[in-house]
Amino acid sequence: MCTYQTVKVRLDGAAKGATGWFTLTDGAVYVDHPYHACHEHTVNIDFTNPGDGPSARVAVELTEESALALVEAIQTALAAAPPGLASASARRPGAA
Repeated sequence: MCTYQTVKVRLDGAAKGATGWFTLTDGAVYVDHPYHACHEHTVNIDFTNPGDGPSARVAVELTEESALALVEAIQTALAAAPPGLASASARRPGAA
């Protein structure tokens, strides 16, 4: 059963799509039928920059178990790093 609920989030990062690297500005997470994964439903995550058009998109389709493992891995990686190390306020000198 699809939830028809999409959770949107503003992002600050970069992703590599079919045409190369692009700046991420938006994300969307939803549970729905996948386009490619061999499962009835998946947790779908879209990383996008709408201002750069449809080619500025990376899509991920994960099982529920994989999505939860990814959340845990992100939390573990952040907890192992000094607080603020990957923060937007810690940008490299000269980075755009």
